[in-house]
Amino acid sequence: MPIKDFEGETFLAYIDISGFKALMKDEKKAIKALENFYKYGYNALSKFFRAQSASDLSLEGFFISDCGILFVRDNFNKMKSFKSILRAVREINRNMLRHNVILKTSIAFGQFKYHKKLEFIGIEKNLIYGNAYLSAYLDLEKTLPKIQPGECRIVKRNFPLIEELLKPKENEILCLLREKNNDNQHLYFYWMVNHPSKIQDFEDIYSETYNLRYQGILEVLKKFK
Repeated sequence: MPIKDFEGETFLAYIDISGFKALMKDEKKAIKALENFYKYGYNALSKFFRAQSASDLSLEGFFISDCGILFVRDNFNKMKSFKSILRAVREINRNMLRHNVILKTSIAFGQFKYHKKLEFIGIEKNLIYGNAYLSAYLDLEKTLPKIQPGECRIVKRNFPLIEELLKPKENEILCLLREKNNDNQHLYFYWMVNHPSKIQDFEDIYSETYNLRYQGILEVLKKFK
């Protein structure tokens, strides 16, 4: 079903395939990654559409090249809208992981405009724009600390639910949100764990793996000096 024109405040998730440029060196793998990305994105959105067809909330999105944009059309209940974005992001990430493809995701809130005649981001007049889109895009591409493969984070600036989200929660999906000591600009969504008690274990192992990669590079440099 085509996406109708939209203009207003909304939650927006910008998702892209981590390391896609390197993946493009193998054409078959790159094509398969894109096919799965589009398929799982469509499945997540269509599943949500069927479940919410009788409500006033609509999660929509589109996929171009190695990135996807998800947004909520109506935000009368902001918490409900935000949780719908989290669920879709988690489903797409977990499905892509089954195919050994890692994503990166940034979620922001703000003004967003979509024009149905647009065919490619940033080319035509009347393009997709707004501070929600720009914030999420720049967060993935420019903001420090640099987002790491597999991470999903929420841009705190202009985000309407931050104080509520920082309170202890029993809700399963909201319990997977955390701040990081070295980053006061974001909340991180741990979609890869099933229970908040596993978050620290994940962080420890992820950090150790990153450090081992650095150690491996160091050993190669020493070997050929």
